[in-house]
This record gives sequence, C-alpha cells and structure tokens, in this order.
Amino acid sequence: MPTLVDKTGARPRHPEKQGREDTPLLRKPAWIRVKAPTSEGYLETLKLVRDANLVTVCQEAGCPNIGECWSKKHATLMIMGDTCTRACSFCNVRTGMPLALDADEPRRVGETVAAMGLGHVVITSVDRDDLADGGAEQFAEVLREIRLAAPRATIEILTPDFLRKGDAANIVIDAKPDVFNHNLETVPRLYLSIRPGSRYYHSLRLLERVKERDPSQFTKSGLMVGLGETKEEVTQVMDDMRSAGIDFLTIGQYLQPTRKHAAVDRFVTPEEFATYETIGRSKGFLMVASSPLTRSSYHADEDFAKLRTARGAQLARR
Repeated sequence: MPTLVDKTGARPRHPEKQGREDTPLLRKPAWIRVKAPTSEGYLETLKLVRDANLVTVCQEAGCPNIGECWSKKHATLMIMGDTCTRACSFCNVRTGMPLALDADEPRRVGETVAAMGLGHVVITSVDRDDLADGGAEQFAEVLREIRLAAPRATIEILTPDFLRKGDAANIVIDAKPDVFNHNLETVPRLYLSIRPGSRYYHSLRLLERVKERDPSQFTKSGLMVGLGETKEEVTQVMDDMRSAGIDFLTIGQYLQPTRKHAAVDRFVTPEEFATYETIGRSKGFLMVASSPLTRSSYHADEDFAKLRTARGAQLARR
C-alpha cells in the first residue's frame, strides 16, 4: 500500500492527513486483485514518460490498471505538476502548494503523444486553485501542441472543476477536445467528507455548459462506488447527469490508497456493476462502463470509437 511520504522521503505526501486516525482496511476480493506490471510494453512506456519528464495520473493515483494500459502504450498524462491544491479524502495525488507552471510542458506533451503513436490520448491535471484561470490556458495550449505534433490523434481531457474561476472553463471548451470529462466522483450526500473542496452542482453545471457551448463535444463523467452510497443515490446521479446531457458514464470501485484516506465501506460485486450498466443504458447514456476496475481513462481509445458509433446510430434513428 502507498505511504503518506513522497518518493524522496523528504516531505509528507499528504500533510493534511497526518493527524487523522487510521481507517480500517478491508481485504480485497479476488475480482479486484491485479498483478504487478512487468511487460516489455510497460517498461517502454515508463521510459518514454521519464525521458520527457512528464507526470502520469496512472502513477500518482496508484491506478490498478497501469500494467494493462501501459503494456499497450496507453498512459494518461497529468499536466501542471504533481501537486494538487485540493485535499480530497479518496485521492492519492500529492497535496500542497504547486510549483509555477512549466511553459515548455505543452510542447513535451505533444512530442510524447507523437512518439507513442497514440491515436487517442487522455490529458488530466491536478487542481490548480492557485492560478487565476485554474490552469485553463495551459490545457488549451497542450491541446494545440498535441494537434501540431500528432494531428490525427483524438484528445480526451479530464479537467478540474474551475470552481470560482469565472468563465475560465470556456477557454478549455473552446480549444475543442473530442471528449470533455469531469468526474462527479460520488453522490451529493458524501461530498463534504469525500470531496470537500468541490461542489456537486457546480461540477454538474460545468458539464452542462460544455454541451451548451459546443454540442459536438462528447461529455463524460465518473463515479466511485463502495464509499457508503446507496443504489437509489447512484441512480439519482445518473438522472442528474442525463439532465445535463452527459454522454458517457463510468462507474468503478473505490480503492483506499492508505489508512489515512477514506475507508472502503464495501466491495461492490461484479453483478452489481452489471446492474448499474443496465440501468445507465436504460436512462439514455451513449456509453456506460461499469466494473470493479473501471477508471476514467480505462480503455479510453476503444470506448471513444464506440461513442462515435453510438452517436451515429442515434442520429440515424432521428
């Protein structure tokens, strides 16, 4: 299990969590366990990322799918540093005061996408509440550089909420990503304990604004389950998402990074995940990915192709 200390051991990874009491750990069921990554493809991806001095959410958040995804040279690049200004109780990304933005980062991201030969790339970031625009212009510049270096690649972004940043989100929307993703993460009742720096209805409104400003963009959002939510609360969030025009819903199991993070309430069974997928599809989502190991960018390239096909079929029926 990851520790609360960073890789150098020089400072706490999550200083705000140091004084918290340890939370209990539940033993993982067989369906949630994965093997340590060792494949040649994984090592090649690791070298590409390190050589370009880039950060990935795969590593920082301790994603269980890193071995599978990196073996296929699929990595979710995390821009604007490795330190987040929020302190969500579920997340393993380092927290604190970030460094200044790296002006050369967009170019390096574009070149790495080209070097990896990606047909579809996912770009995410830490929250940057310290910046006047929340990092919106950096997102836009990264999109521009990717299109210069890899013009045939489609781009999916997983953004912060740009809370209290005025119209900054419009900068990102107007950069025209192919998929605009922002995760609601959990049900409204749990926001104060799980996502205290965010606001449920603001996040929902952000995704609705994307559709209003550019209906051609696919919108996507994700939920973690196993935090104490009820089935009724999850289905209500589905309804809220559909009211905001969200196209693609992902649902995955919450996994506890350390004993200082929020505890897993329970491990949701694969059968329950299958039920959520059926319910989501019945509510009109173009795509639903629901399984214990589903994460926002898991199989993102394959799912994007399915999204386009589903939209084409939907338009043909009208």
